[in-house]
Amino acid sequence: MKYAKLGKTGITVSRICLGMMSFGNGQEWQLEIDEAKPIVEKAIDAGINFFDTANVYSKGRSEEITGELLGDYRDDVVIATKVRFAMGSGQNDKGLNRYHIAREIENSLRRLNTDYIDLYQIHRWDPSVSVEYLMRTLNQLIDGGYVLHIGASSMYTWQLAKAQYTAELLGLEKFATMQNHYNAIYREEEREMIPFCIDQGMGIIPWSPLARGFLSGKYKPEDKEGENEKRLRSDPYLKARYFRKNDFEVLDAIKGISEEIGASVAQTALSWILHRPGITSPIVGVTKLSHLEEAIDAVDINLKQEQIRRIDEAYLPHPIIGHSYEPSDAMIDLQKNK
Repeated sequence: MKYAKLGKTGITVSRICLGMMSFGNGQEWQLEIDEAKPIVEKAIDAGINFFDTANVYSKGRSEEITGELLGDYRDDVVIATKVRFAMGSGQNDKGLNRYHIAREIENSLRRLNTDYIDLYQIHRWDPSVSVEYLMRTLNQLIDGGYVLHIGASSMYTWQLAKAQYTAELLGLEKFATMQNHYNAIYREEEREMIPFCIDQGMGIIPWSPLARGFLSGKYKPEDKEGENEKRLRSDPYLKARYFRKNDFEVLDAIKGISEEIGASVAQTALSWILHRPGITSPIVGVTKLSHLEEAIDAVDINLKQEQIRRIDEAYLPHPIIGHSYEPSDAMIDLQKNK
């Protein structure tokens, strides 16, 4: 395993972050703890020390599994979780208001069975909350010993810049990381967000680096319609976000290079993102040991500049996807962008 510094925090993390959203009981593709255990143990044995979850994943069950499986390794791992989305039906059971965060930090600590969280991230932007209130609330968690560092996730660059400026103006700790939507078929973050994060010295930990499995090469254009559509019913985001004509053109370039270097399509796509400027650790979610082993081996793949260029040149710009404030809004945006 290779390692990198997590932005300016000084914390050393593995180049692969294991996404724990695959573990829980909310969806048919998620694994419960007995099935998740060998995957986490394999990750630890391979040198992965960075694990990402969120309170909303399986309504807390993912955090519980994370806490139980990492309990014996707590002093050797970096645990990241998130807060923002609804955890109940009450009016204040969601958002980034102080009321909600104050309760959810306690709940996350309990579920994770830990005294502190290494990286506490806001799970999207909340336009209803004052930026000053938000940054003060998050810094109070740091001052109270609940959290070591704070991070942000998918938003517009102007929003992140506003938060960072506000924190600096008030003498508060800024966001140390950005967890954004980024992969070989969705590169809109290269316009402003990634250069801004590099300028700010932030760690960049992209989600969906394999485009929800699309970049494994297992899908064909015809899978989106007709009888083959049933393969995608369990994941509406997959067919809504991806499956454009250009996505398959990029995928073809990746497939060609994977044949040249003797790697799987997924490994080549993951190697591409590991070669991108500013990237710390892509967050990889797996449901099989073989998927994890592929990801681990991808860290040691060295792509030539000419191969990277071929993947880059196949890409065409997209509408912005992944910044919506609520899941329902996200699906509406996706349908508009189809």
